[in-house]
Amino acid sequence: MSDPVAPPTQPAFVLVRPQMGENIGAAARAMWNFGLDAMRVMAPRDGWPNQNAVAMASGAGRLLDQAMLCPDLPTAVADSSFVFATTARSRDLTKPVFSPEAAMRLAAEKIAEGQRVAVLFGPERAGLENAEIARANAIISVPVNPDFPSLNLAQCVLLTAYEWRRATSDAAPQETHMAGTDWANGAEIEHLAQHYEDRMETAGFFFPEHKAQSMRTNLRNMWSRMPLTRADVQMLHGMLRQLVRWKTRDGE
Repeated sequence: MSDPVAPPTQPAFVLVRPQMGENIGAAARAMWNFGLDAMRVMAPRDGWPNQNAVAMASGAGRLLDQAMLCPDLPTAVADSSFVFATTARSRDLTKPVFSPEAAMRLAAEKIAEGQRVAVLFGPERAGLENAEIARANAIISVPVNPDFPSLNLAQCVLLTAYEWRRATSDAAPQETHMAGTDWANGAEIEHLAQHYEDRMETAGFFFPEHKAQSMRTNLRNMWSRMPLTRADVQMLHGMLRQLVRWKTRDGE
């Protein structure tokens, strides 16, 4: 766990009155999946340490070894200048409500300024109580199915940890692994398009004559829309050559 004296680098995830050791262990795994290790466990129902939590944590067991055991909520958030409370239900409390994504962006901003941030996760059966939510500065609400809003403790931890990772990493929302090739350039696409036009002209594809030009234009447009690699271009050339050889061989 992070040194409480050192500048903060991540939010502390506080499991409030967790009931099942398996869920604590699964929460530890979810946190470590996304690089978080500042776990605090407040008043666990089945005592601490918990062997069921250790078994479920698997490779994230060190989070449990280093977790801060807290007797009550004031102790758990004593060093925090901003506290989020996770809940899927509407409450009779006037507080700003954030999605997990927006909440973790705000957490990252506050931590970058040197503030300490904590996120509260309630017990599995009923979630956080109003008195606990009242101690928080803001609410995190996951946009779940209103007919089935209950989230497992570890699921809620995983969603929030994932959004933390997104807010603080340079991971691209989409990327393409090139698998040993590169994108085809304009000259290669032009050569491929001409190859197909020539062969299809010979095969009598561009018919009737009054539609031939629009067919050629559509074909060129198709090639320009396709994100082709050099390997794709070579394969398409090879396919066409093989078809021509096959027709010549069989005398068709």
